[in-house]
Amino acid sequence: MIVACISSHGFGHGSRSASVLSQLLRLRPHWRLVLSTALPERFLQTAFGPTPYEHRPCQWDVGVVQADALGSDPAATLAALEALEARLPSQLDREVAWLAAQGEPLLVLGDVPPAAALLAGRLQAPLVWLASFGWDSIYAPLGEAFTPWVARCRSLYQQGDLLLHCPLDLPMPWGIPSHRIGLTAGHPRLDGAALAREFRLPPDRDRCVLLSFGGLGLALDPALLERWPDHVFLGHDPQLARLANGRELPAAVRPLELMGHCGRLITKPGYSSFCEAMTYGVGIHLVEREGFAEAPVLQAAVQRHGWHRLLSREQFACGDWQLDQPLLAPAAAALPGDGALEAARLLASLGDELAAKASVANR
Repeated sequence: MIVACISSHGFGHGSRSASVLSQLLRLRPHWRLVLSTALPERFLQTAFGPTPYEHRPCQWDVGVVQADALGSDPAATLAALEALEARLPSQLDREVAWLAAQGEPLLVLGDVPPAAALLAGRLQAPLVWLASFGWDSIYAPLGEAFTPWVARCRSLYQQGDLLLHCPLDLPMPWGIPSHRIGLTAGHPRLDGAALAREFRLPPDRDRCVLLSFGGLGLALDPALLERWPDHVFLGHDPQLARLANGRELPAAVRPLELMGHCGRLITKPGYSSFCEAMTYGVGIHLVEREGFAEAPVLQAAVQRHGWHRLLSREQFACGDWQLDQPLLAPAAAALPGDGALEAARLLASLGDELAAKASVANR
């Protein structure tokens, strides 16, 4: 059994875990997958598709409370951290009891709630982190009030047995074995050509633009699309259905499904969105984000490895989206795109070792 403790901070963690775990279940279809996360079931169904899983609704971390898709709220984050700390003991007792009752050898994967270490420790199970950052690096710049949380996160991360070190990363000085992997994009599951016909997309890929700002979304003035009448915009914002050049995607259709037919993506800094865009050759129009330590790191990464343009919040708000400008070339080589499969192979190997040890112990 593999138990995946997935952050509910945003959909990007769930998308990354889904890409790796879906590959893992292709390699080991007999394995039992348990998703221990507060991410909504509807999202999990879309992200995991045909990959079978069991869902244990659990919140293991807070991440950063966001004012909107581009801003954070440190005071609310501190309050949420304290509230979660009070709830964790009873949740931990419940989940340890349920998992122990399953009577199966298990491996814990954390993406990337520090409290996954508490679960693994109580169960005496191996713990693997799947991460491009830890919350210690995110909390450190937020001020003195976060210092105890930085120390607590780091001490828990140091209890892991292996770090699957994703690209586009912040420092993770945890002192544990690590293995660097490539981009962890998922794979399209739907017929992209049929979707292109359904949404009446023009054949010129560069005129088709994805708008994606994660689970919170971002308030969009429909009039801004009128500044770009020669482009078609696709996303999950219901406002898009009101305009001739807007296309609202059903919740079950991931932006990933249409990346082969879209030349550009307007988005905030986000690990999984970047992985997908870089893997499938989509130019990134990046809207700046404040108050989140990962944002400048991701911006630098897209300048190094992806075709891009950079937008200020003011430019985005007034519709100056630079879609008539050529994409800027990356300064360095493209990153390898096989990270999900590489991570899955490592997890499969660890799981096989665990099962073999359990078999010997039971003889």
